[in-house]
Amino acid sequence: MAKKKGTQQYSPMQALKQALRSLNSYRLISLGAFISLLLLTFTNAVTPQLFRWGIDQGIAKKDLQIVFQSASLMVLVSIGRGLFNFGQTFWAEVASQGVAYELRNQIFSKIQNLSFSYHDKTQTSQLLTRITSDIEQIRSFIGTALIQVVGAVVTLLSISVILLVMNWQLALITLTSVPIAGFLLTQFFTKNTKLFGRIQEQLGDLNAVLQENLLGVRVVKAFVRESAEMSRYTMLNEELVRSNMQTIRAIRNTFPLIFLLSNLITLAVVGYGGAEVIGDQFSVGELVAFNSYQMLIIQPLLLIGFAAPVISQAAASAARVYEVVDAEIEIRDRPNAVPFTQCSGRITFENVHFRYPGAVTEALKGISFETSPKELIAILGMTGSGKSTIVNLLPRFYDVTGGSVLIDGRDVRDFNLESLRSHIGIVFQQTTLFSGTIRDNIAYAMPNAPLEKVVSVAKTAQIHDFITSLPDGYETIVGERGVGLSGGQKQRIAIARTLLTDHHILILDDSTSAVDAKTAAQIQESLDHLMHCKTCTTFVIAQRLSTIHNADRILLIDQGHLVAQGTHDQLMQNSPLYSSILESQVNKSSI
Repeated sequence: MAKKKGTQQYSPMQALKQALRSLNSYRLISLGAFISLLLLTFTNAVTPQLFRWGIDQGIAKKDLQIVFQSASLMVLVSIGRGLFNFGQTFWAEVASQGVAYELRNQIFSKIQNLSFSYHDKTQTSQLLTRITSDIEQIRSFIGTALIQVVGAVVTLLSISVILLVMNWQLALITLTSVPIAGFLLTQFFTKNTKLFGRIQEQLGDLNAVLQENLLGVRVVKAFVRESAEMSRYTMLNEELVRSNMQTIRAIRNTFPLIFLLSNLITLAVVGYGGAEVIGDQFSVGELVAFNSYQMLIIQPLLLIGFAAPVISQAAASAARVYEVVDAEIEIRDRPNAVPFTQCSGRITFENVHFRYPGAVTEALKGISFETSPKELIAILGMTGSGKSTIVNLLPRFYDVTGGSVLIDGRDVRDFNLESLRSHIGIVFQQTTLFSGTIRDNIAYAMPNAPLEKVVSVAKTAQIHDFITSLPDGYETIVGERGVGLSGGQKQRIAIARTLLTDHHILILDDSTSAVDAKTAAQIQESLDHLMHCKTCTTFVIAQRLSTIHNADRILLIDQGHLVAQGTHDQLMQNSPLYSSILESQVNKSSI
């Protein structure tokens, strides 16, 4: 297995083998399935011998007692076969559910720890497909196809030995089907593994359109784009169907040949075996038993054949799952990282350069500045100038590609990541609420916070009165993604959520850009109170004039460069760009 940047790169079959190693956690259950399989194989192997005994010793010799005895034994064997078949199926399904459970937890845990850069370049729909459909393909293989293949191999070996002992000439005729069928199935598997991988990718693309449509259903209806969205979805759906039809055609080109082969072998066995019976070299009972065994040879081949598409799908899905599970975590703790426990608020950017993964140009180019403790820093600049990138480097959502970011003289990469982020309060531009109660959302970072603290921060965020006006108050259930709340209400809940954290540094990323002027004024009042408590160093991406005027210092960013810094009055005198941006803000506010 090749390695790239510390990440295992699996071929589909290697990935499937890796998934099968998860069965080590279910050894006893797997052993139960295997023992049941062996007992089932034994009962299958005994049944033709009971037929032979009943025919040769009972029917041929007109011994009714032998006929009844053989029939009774066949009934018992049939009952055993049913029990053992249930046992192998049940235990295999238990093991497969356990593997799927572990894989789902494994991939979900990995997604939680992957860096922002990974999520920037990976479709959410593809991740959803991997954690649902792809893992289900693996589970289906382990629960059904794997036990079929193992059972088929055991049956082939045991029945082959029995046939060779009974009549080696007839056995050779029968066993010629095995290598031919094996060759056909190998060809099928080799040619179609990539096809099954492409089908899973197309399913992810289809899910992407569905996800976008569900999230943007209001926009679709507002612009009367239902027919266009339906056409887009139908086109991708047709591509998925065409790919699935390719697999059907591949099956069509392989399995009829295996069926034809089995029928020809049966004819050869009946013809040659019949001649042996006529020549008194073979009894009728032995021919019946041999023909039954010959069917037991063909049946495993067919089971392996039917399992081949499932194996191909599972192998392709396993490769996709382990692409995520083994993806490199770019932002991680350094060896001997120290906890971030105290902060005076002195933050230093030393010649910071940053380029987003896959980007050609740098987003930040030689940024250098230092804050004083508990200073209010406003960051101003045109859209795309790099304002959000600066604040994203503080909690290490990304790491610098050059230079360093320091807190109280220590590089942020020296701190334990969890403790660093837990002491940096952030109000994002896009508000995200989770399913649950309003109280749960406010106390998201501190689930055990007493109600008194939750109420206190809600009052500071000016959302307490609204919450108490609801029938269930703080226990009101928030709809999916906060549906049912206005933009301002969601934003104020997000502010309250941030206030509840034990933050030493506060980041406000354009937190009033998506609400109306009245709501923005209410939110800003909460933020102004928060920023001027002077309990922490605050960075605010400035949009409002009041914030700009009241800032202790303003950082002016232009195309990734820090082109000026100072107070409002200083920049008005020295920076034409600042005056231009400020004039545009004034014009916006007057509209």
